[in-house]
Amino acid sequence: MQISTGSSELRDITKMERIGVHSHIHGLGLDERLEPRGNAEGMVGQAKARKAAGMILKMVQEGRIAGRAMLFAGPPSTGKTAIALGMAQTLGSDVPFTMIAASEVFSLSMSKTEALTQAFRRSIGIRIKEETEIVEGEVVEIQIDRSATGATKTGKLTIKTTDMETIYDLGNKMIDALSKEKVLAGDVITIDKSSGKITKVGRSFARSRDYDAMGADTRFVACPEGEIQKRKEVVHTVSLHEIDVINSRTQGFLALFAGDTGEIKPELRQQIDVKVAEWREEGKAEVVPGVLFIDEVHMLDIECFSFLNRALENELAPLVIMASNRGMARIRGTTIRSPHGLPVDLLDRVLIVSTKPYTEDDMRQIIEIRCREEDVKLTPEAATVLTSMAVSTTLRYALNLISCAQVLARKRKVESVDVEDLRRVYIYFQDEKRSVQWLKEQQGSLVFEEMRPENSELMDTR
Repeated sequence: MQISTGSSELRDITKMERIGVHSHIHGLGLDERLEPRGNAEGMVGQAKARKAAGMILKMVQEGRIAGRAMLFAGPPSTGKTAIALGMAQTLGSDVPFTMIAASEVFSLSMSKTEALTQAFRRSIGIRIKEETEIVEGEVVEIQIDRSATGATKTGKLTIKTTDMETIYDLGNKMIDALSKEKVLAGDVITIDKSSGKITKVGRSFARSRDYDAMGADTRFVACPEGEIQKRKEVVHTVSLHEIDVINSRTQGFLALFAGDTGEIKPELRQQIDVKVAEWREEGKAEVVPGVLFIDEVHMLDIECFSFLNRALENELAPLVIMASNRGMARIRGTTIRSPHGLPVDLLDRVLIVSTKPYTEDDMRQIIEIRCREEDVKLTPEAATVLTSMAVSTTLRYALNLISCAQVLARKRKVESVDVEDLRRVYIYFQDEKRSVQWLKEQQGSLVFEEMRPENSELMDTR
């Protein structure tokens, strides 16, 4: 069977950055000795948890750990998801990092085990090495001839190295590609013969005195040596799930963008695993174990936990990181209560890292970081009041008030948020404690309010 990786179809995608809840996180904030810094890369506090994550991350980067599991356990708003995202930022784009919420498994139009299998295989990267033919040299001249109607274009491209010079005939597609890249005489370019992709390397040193004015980003390079046509080793990193989708659908790689992957047959996955094993033996490919992060893991049921137990023993298994804010909780799908809502046999496999509530000083630093991220200025008095709000209510509630208070400050036509703005938004928006107090005051007057006996058990919702 011919297995396709779809690597020639990959394209660069420009990302649009938005300010999100964790957009200020850029890493774990550790030094070279894996010691946590006080305030670095957006991370504050949780020194023990960050150091533990850094140790695990070091082993992942060295390829020494796979098929293991970690559990971040701690109260809400103690940085469990932030640490996981910091790990993703530290790993970089070359190591797969998949993040899912446990409830996603039940809402997809596929079985629970299929959803988990796809998440597992998204977290395993295959670094494929292949040789490709390229044309590399300095552009001497570009001649373009247009027909009388302008519908067809033909041309000639003259490329040279220090040792030789060659003329290539150009068609419509190549002429458009050269125009798109704004290639001129004197540019050093590479052309991938298999895909026709043109890459501008820079401008030749020989043309450095042609113009008096040059752009700040103009890069000068030496004219290439040797032959114009060369064989070059190219490395692509794709996930196992991408290879599964490309080979299971008639539309190939387009299914990745459509999102309609559906259920993939186990037979196909077995064939792909065999092929990947062959590539590893031949030295053509290398397996990159990634990270799968499952947030709110206590929402999985007993069937999913049984599947996780088996999946972690698989040869191609990523590092699984889970997060839970539950104490003693019922395992979903059973009547058994267990620590963190996880079965005891799965807990026996995992390394448990605890997170603790932030101190007042930690909260003050986090508020400062979020204000810089959201481009909001707080007066010193407002910063003190907001920190005290975070201590008396919750950190998340206090962070949500920052942008709301900025809207009121702008209406007053001032740049900095003051204490008065915070007091007004504190009145407009209730926190959890005040909301519960209000409900007690309104008891019996709300529509469809259900009164439950104190000793009754909650029904099992599956």
